[in-house]
Amino acid sequence: MALPILTDEQRASALAKAVEVRARRSEVKRLLKQGTATLSGVLKDAAEDEALAKMKVASLLEAMPGVGKTRRIQIMERLQISPDRRVRGLGANQRVALEAEFAGA
Repeated sequence: MALPILTDEQRASALAKAVEVRARRSEVKRLLKQGTATLSGVLKDAAEDEALAKMKVASLLEAMPGVGKTRRIQIMERLQISPDRRVRGLGANQRVALEAEFAGA
């Protein structure tokens, strides 16, 4: 399937939207790393925030304090979450299990 031809205005609009989405995700990850935001809160916000809903769970977990690549992989395997899963694609049980995993954090 060929990519659609975009006008300069459409291309500029898409670029501006992409910049906003990356900035929003970066801000959320920074807040998680600082401990200002909680995983539970981010998961709730993702229900209405498209930028967070399309964020990869792996990226979200690695933003948690004390979670690096190795621990993130262990958590995702234990909770049976695909490495490519996005926040919106989490099942109800996976969401509850993730919230329980970081309930004290």
